[in-house]
Amino acid sequence: MSFDAYKDVWVFIECFDGEPKRVGFELLGEGRKLAAALGQKLCAVVIGDKVDEAISQSALYGADKVYVVQGPEYRFYTADAYGKAMLALCEKYMPSTILVGATVNGRDLGSKLAVSLHTGLTADCTGLFVDGENVVWERPAFGGNLYAQIICGESRPQMGTVRAGNFKRPAPDPDNKPEIIREELHASDDEIRTKVLDFVKAVESDGIKLEDAEIVVSGGRGMKKAENFKLLQELADVLGGAVGASRAAVDSGWVPQSRQVGQTGKTIAPTIYIACGISGAVQHLAGMSKSKIIVAINKDKTAPIFEVAHYGIVGDLFEVVPALTKELKARKGI
Repeated sequence: MSFDAYKDVWVFIECFDGEPKRVGFELLGEGRKLAAALGQKLCAVVIGDKVDEAISQSALYGADKVYVVQGPEYRFYTADAYGKAMLALCEKYMPSTILVGATVNGRDLGSKLAVSLHTGLTADCTGLFVDGENVVWERPAFGGNLYAQIICGESRPQMGTVRAGNFKRPAPDPDNKPEIIREELHASDDEIRTKVLDFVKAVESDGIKLEDAEIVVSGGRGMKKAENFKLLQELADVLGGAVGASRAAVDSGWVPQSRQVGQTGKTIAPTIYIACGISGAVQHLAGMSKSKIIVAINKDKTAPIFEVAHYGIVGDLFEVVPALTKELKARKGI
């Protein structure tokens, strides 16, 4: 089957009230590699009411083209409005590959679009590469115990949702001048079956976002209770980092789900990841294994976390963490 009519790698740049989410720019970096291997162009797709920031950032992070659909009906995501716009773009320009962030909205949009286009969708990917004319989509399966490699060899476009934090944003290129293609596509009130009335923002502690932090200090079941996470927060504050947690700590109600690292939480790749009282189940490793340096603190010397750690400390975290914080404060003169 020939797919010669299908061209280019598309990346959906998801926005919230005009502010683009970083996963889109992470995918521009990975999309560039796919586009180069396929001999195609890299394109960003921006849909929204306020689009200027997303357009400028897409240019900065390397898009060759930016497709823009703008209108008041796109201020907040709805499956009907965004699905109709994306479908119209795809039918007109026929992309070869579409990358979408594996967010709540991205998963919704990706599945809706795949059904409309009668093509395949690989969900929650953590790795991408090209084999011949096909993109190979890699994702964890069976609870993270193995990784599946999937291709969409019989239809186009090839589609996948990709987890945030798996890839780094590319180096910015302020000299990049992409072609801006604006399409007048609109959805009437009758076509939009759901309406966003308001957003209630979850209350979280101030500080660096987990996915933005270069240093993350995470705690697991070994923290024993919620109050003990103060020890990790003190260490994170000294290091200028953020606090994360394993699913066991989240399920115990010690920290909010927004702080969870792992297969069912966030995927991050900080410069330094410090795991305190975390055994190292494969589901947790799926969310932090791409960290540049992994430090494990655990009193169980047989804990699986030591198998992936670059540095390991076998000891009581309630002694090690305060001592480490004290030493760092002394060196910084705090």
